[in-house]
Amino acid sequence: MKKTIVSLLSTCLIAGGAASVSAAANPFADVPADHWAYDAVAALAADGIIEGYGDGSYRGQSNITRYEMAQMTAKAMANEKKGSTADKALIDKLAAEFAAELNNLGVRVANLERNADVVKWSGEARYTFYSQRTENAKGDTDSSNTNEVLLRLEPRAEINKNWNVHARLDAKVDLKNDTTDEVSLKRLWAQGNYKDFNVKLGRIPSGTSYNKNLMFFTQLSGVEVNYGSKVKLQARAGRISTGDMRYDDALKRATKRKTPADAVDFQSLAVTYKPGKLSMTGAYYHFKNGMFKDTFYNDNGDKDNAHIWEIAATYRFDKNIALTGAYMRNTEADKYNRSYLVHLDYKGAKKQQQGSWGAYASYRYQGGNTSIDPTCDGAFFNTKGIEIGAQYTILPNVQAKAIYFRGKQLENDLKAEKLFGRVEFWF
Repeated sequence: MKKTIVSLLSTCLIAGGAASVSAAANPFADVPADHWAYDAVAALAADGIIEGYGDGSYRGQSNITRYEMAQMTAKAMANEKKGSTADKALIDKLAAEFAAELNNLGVRVANLERNADVVKWSGEARYTFYSQRTENAKGDTDSSNTNEVLLRLEPRAEINKNWNVHARLDAKVDLKNDTTDEVSLKRLWAQGNYKDFNVKLGRIPSGTSYNKNLMFFTQLSGVEVNYGSKVKLQARAGRISTGDMRYDDALKRATKRKTPADAVDFQSLAVTYKPGKLSMTGAYYHFKNGMFKDTFYNDNGDKDNAHIWEIAATYRFDKNIALTGAYMRNTEADKYNRSYLVHLDYKGAKKQQQGSWGAYASYRYQGGNTSIDPTCDGAFFNTKGIEIGAQYTILPNVQAKAIYFRGKQLENDLKAEKLFGRVEFWF
């Protein structure tokens, strides 16, 4: 029985540096075989507070040293929020028992904790349903429904104290047609974090410079640099796949083009200032691609650039209420060349807090030649109208969302309506 518990505890040990230290002369004595700490750590392992390794390797059948117990106690302390009241009591008891080791090796344990799990995995599973209705030029109603499940995995690997690597993999299941997509690598980038300075290199997440993303939110293959704190400067440059843009989808339908256009060249510069409860942003975005050479964009069909200017502001009245306004203009487009929104947030559903909830209401005007790929789940491409939504945390890390949009299509002033629902599971 004791060997089984020791094996279980061994799977929870911190890898890499811990193994090399214990191989050297160990200044700590073994924890006696009948010590209560074995059962305590085994209970924490069973509750997922201390995670084992999945490669099946063990470090023998020997007893655990006080040094190793201190490492596991530090690991449990780092994950204390995940535990129950009983788990926290065990962690406090272990911390008191191995206080000397934790104090003496505080820096070393902290370093081992930072590098314990070189690759950390997180992600989410989503169930999404939406039904949208549009009225065509003949007055007939077109409708479409989506019923799908998305699995998203997001590994993160630490290189050193300043640099880490991020990735995102997606896979979808179409429940209506019982079909699946292959797992696709959506993002992959290296990130360096320094005081008041941040840089991202690779295929990075990219959108408008404030969180409502009126213009677009997609992936950018290139570089992003952020500098500053109260006044923040952001610069980006790279290329964006047209396959990730709703603008290109609309042009394919309009022109019956079957092959995608080349990737879009992109650059942007934004300045954000945050004095107290107010946050203000001014930004410029430049796109260059032959897909803009269309009469939907320009009367002569002879322009391949987009010059888009943005101003946006958010004012937080208190911890529950925030109001956002934004306006964007594409100075190169002759049609659908402006976008704006007014958005009111109330409270907000917190992932870990069961029973928490939030709601919002907004008016969106999304000109198709400015809002190239807006990130909202309600309003369509090239539409205007009112969108309302709510979120509710059913269980910790389980959240439900519902959105309703009602408005009109800008190109013909015909009706557009959408009902959107989603349940998200984070892990």
